[in-house]
Amino acid sequence: MAGIALLGPDAPVPIDRPFTRQEALASGVSPALLATYLRDGLLVSPIRGALHAAQLPDGPALRTACARLVVPADAVVTDRTAAWLLMAPMALAPGDHLRVPDVDLFLPRGRRLRRPTVRSGERTLLPHEIVNIDGLLVTSKLRTTCDLGMQLPRRHAFAAMCSMMKVADFSVDAIRRQADGRFTGYRWVTQLRSLTPYLDPRFQSPGECWLALAWHDELGLPSFVPQYEVAGPHGPCYLDLAVPALRYAAEYDGPAWHGADQAAHDAERRDYLRDEGGWIIDVFSAEHVCGPSPRAGEMLREGVVRARRRMGLAAWSGQDRRG
Repeated sequence: MAGIALLGPDAPVPIDRPFTRQEALASGVSPALLATYLRDGLLVSPIRGALHAAQLPDGPALRTACARLVVPADAVVTDRTAAWLLMAPMALAPGDHLRVPDVDLFLPRGRRLRRPTVRSGERTLLPHEIVNIDGLLVTSKLRTTCDLGMQLPRRHAFAAMCSMMKVADFSVDAIRRQADGRFTGYRWVTQLRSLTPYLDPRFQSPGECWLALAWHDELGLPSFVPQYEVAGPHGPCYLDLAVPALRYAAEYDGPAWHGADQAAHDAERRDYLRDEGGWIIDVFSAEHVCGPSPRAGEMLREGVVRARRRMGLAAWSGQDRRG
């Protein structure tokens, strides 16, 4: 018997709005059926506690409706969940696409939620640092960006901040002013200050952000251009981090975008750029940037040196080097 493509009007759960697991169970839906729907992709659980039919289009309205189901009325949504509600791409933690992420929030009166599905705590927020999205209280884009820079480990903080720059209604200078004024004396404000100069909305994945941070940390390397456009075998394509003057590029291959099904395409593109465009392209993965012994900085320096030496050899080509 053929399966269904999507849940239809006869489904035992709502298909036109998000709902909670408790609501479904109360209406007689079995835990086993919910688990089957989630396993088969017929239902989606974007944040813990909320579910919706897979065919509902993603967007601010759906995300807010999901959050309203699980966030107390007097709570303020913060950190990664706030970034997700504010439509920042790459906002959730690496691996959250493989599991249901918890909800980040805090309660102004100092109450703590003891639910295992919620990360809560105390935080001082000024009135202008809170926005109301259809009745849901959320930290503003600027405050969310600053919090991510101070609350997360360094690599993750940088990637999350870069994701917020894609939807920013503020400048990098505004973050710098907050770090030097509003958050003076805060724990990890030094990290916020150190990451701010490198923020760029052009990065396309957290791994790309991690590689860029490794590049910045390796002192003395030339500046790079993110997502540099070049002519590929089938039209324009983009190099993650490139130094056009050296024809050197570094690319990050993460499993989400460069898995086995993409390997042949990546190989064709890179071979073409190496053979026809004269590019030196080094490929990095998670082990190079965040493993127990990350070598990204060393590899980047070696790649730049190779590119420089190649340029020098080209300059000497056909000339008498004696004397």
